[in-house]
Amino acid sequence: MAKWTEMQVFVESVRQGSFSAAGRQLDLSPSAVSKLLTRLETRLGVRLLNRTTRMLSLTEGGQIYFNHCVDILAEIGDVEDALTGLVQEPAGTLRINSTHGFAKHQLLPIMPMFQARYPKIKLEFQLSGQAVDLIAEGVDLAIRLGELKDTSLVARKLGESERLVCASPHYIDSKGIPQKPSDLLEHNCLRLSTNEIFNHWQFTSHQSGETKVETFNVTGSFVTDNVDGLHEYALLGGGIARLSSFMINKDIEAGRLIPLLTNYGIPQQKINAVYPHRKHLSAKVRVFLDYLTEQFAAKPPWS
Repeated sequence: MAKWTEMQVFVESVRQGSFSAAGRQLDLSPSAVSKLLTRLETRLGVRLLNRTTRMLSLTEGGQIYFNHCVDILAEIGDVEDALTGLVQEPAGTLRINSTHGFAKHQLLPIMPMFQARYPKIKLEFQLSGQAVDLIAEGVDLAIRLGELKDTSLVARKLGESERLVCASPHYIDSKGIPQKPSDLLEHNCLRLSTNEIFNHWQFTSHQSGETKVETFNVTGSFVTDNVDGLHEYALLGGGIARLSSFMINKDIEAGRLIPLLTNYGIPQQKINAVYPHRKHLSAKVRVFLDYLTEQFAAKPPWS
């Protein structure tokens, strides 16, 4: 039991980045966390963590031990889920990683109903938008947009979302409407600083029986690290944006944004719920996946 507790405390301290944050997750005081880790290092005879007043960092030995602990704790979790998942009410903390935009417009609005259905599940959202290592970060499930690159993950498709080039009526009145994709080079296109590929806008057209694909690295005088910032600035008339339909369908219906270049094809964006390969799927993840499928897979609300 002592070794199990020490492993839990060590792994959570690394994931949270501080003793106090780990203590809040495990219902322990920071001093109790510190004592357990000191006892662990003494027993192993190896320093696992470098401690400063602001952060924790793994030593070389700590990284090796962390990787093994993550695997061991996951295996224990699998065994417990196999024994109790079918008979117990889904419970515990469910850690979810998602982009801020998808969470704001699609996930968060349906979470109160989910928690009313499963009141013993505590939701913890990570909305950095970064594709984190699910196992190392202790994430149960992630929402990934676009093509999946990590083949070690299991995916359940929730649907596809159109990408739409759009601008506000105010911008169109003052700057005009681009008639063809190359006209965008003369417009103020809103860019994302954290993902350069995001700023490469692809268009497909059919001419004389042939398919033509063009890609433009758009330019403009406004850059942000947050897609919601692009959305808000487009609404203010600041420029032309390319955004997912799950974010802007209501704005288009209300006339706040106008879709542009609609005669050209734009690649759709796949939306998947992904989770690590597991021998046994925990009850909390299983019911969450089923709930997302119920809400999105048949006919996504953004389609």
